[in-house]
Amino acid sequence: MKVLLLNGSPRSKGCTYTGLTEIASELQAAGIETEIVHIGNKPIIGCTACGGCRKTKRCVFKDDGVNDFLDRVEGADGFVFGAPVHFAGMSGAMKSFMDRTFYAHSAAFRGKPAAIMASVRRGGSSSTLDGLIKYPTYGEMLLVSGRYWNMIHGNTPEEVQQDLEGMQNLRFVGRNLAWVLRLIEAGAAAGIEMPAYEAKTWTNFIR
Repeated sequence: MKVLLLNGSPRSKGCTYTGLTEIASELQAAGIETEIVHIGNKPIIGCTACGGCRKTKRCVFKDDGVNDFLDRVEGADGFVFGAPVHFAGMSGAMKSFMDRTFYAHSAAFRGKPAAIMASVRRGGSSSTLDGLIKYPTYGEMLLVSGRYWNMIHGNTPEEVQQDLEGMQNLRFVGRNLAWVLRLIEAGAAAGIEMPAYEAKTWTNFIR
């Protein structure tokens, strides 16, 4: 089994990465392979609603990591989406990345467990988590929690390490995610199938 952890910070080894590695350590202790995917520090264009991904399940913009991540999705069993807080919300690059990823191929995530995490210096973590949670719920994923809201505080990785409660909570996230993955594995071995898929019905309120 493998879990992809998406680092939505422009810093590859900063505070968000520190939190993700704490989750990853618990997954690895449970025998689960992990990979932290960094979205990078280059501009990421937002979705232009061109519709080009409807047939290919890949975004028409090909040079900023979104399609590379989508290529890895089907080979992964679980996910953690981690974002830094910028102006009381998730970073703009992370928002663009998640919009295009889930718009292009949300069905690839269906039935897989996911956790979310916000890294914050001081304020804005709750609104960031509120934004992040929209993607796994839209993608019919199984949301995995810890024992509190999944946020860590600190302006440097060293400060994040001092947030003992936050880091402990992330360890619970890792353990719970490993447990859910084992449950899914056991269910599949017992012949329990995914719920039947039903094509989406659209209802527009202005007709």
